[in-house]
Formats: sequence, structure tokens, C-alpha cells
Amino acid sequence: MRIHTLVAMGLLLAMLGCSKLTLENYSKISTGMTYEEVTRLIGPPDECDDMMGVRSCQWGNEQSAINVSFVGGKVLLFSSTNLK
Repeated sequence: MRIHTLVAMGLLLAMLGCSKLTLENYSKISTGMTYEEVTRLIGPPDECDDMMGVRSCQWGNEQSAINVSFVGGKVLLFSSTNLK
């Protein structure tokens, strides 16, 4: 049983280490990028809301996140919280 726990912990750490939500990747986002370009860079969003032609998407959670607003499929505004 101990080996299973170690393997599970190793997989979890590997997944956390592979996060694309980094300050380096955030700095590559720019106004005018398409939704597809952003998702190639940081992966699929955790959630999106569409309202009146604006698509607001969030990657991450309340502790660490990237938020991007798209108008016409292109980045208009973006912000981050607690990236490393």
C-alpha cells in the first residue's frame, strides 16, 4: 500500500509541476490574440461566461488564476492573480 501512495503523490506533483498557469506564459498573452492562440498557450479554460458579445474566461482558481475577456474572438482585456 505504501508504494501506491508514493506513486499517487508523484503523479500529483508531476501534474502540478506541469501547470501552464505561470507568470512566463501570462506575459506571452497580448491584446488581439485569438481564443485559439490563448488556449494553445495555457490550455483550455476552467470556465467561460458569454454575455453581450464578450466571452470572459478563467484559468485556475481563486488563489492563482488568469482571466481573459474576448470580444469578437480576440483578447481585449486580461489579468492575473498570484502567478509564479
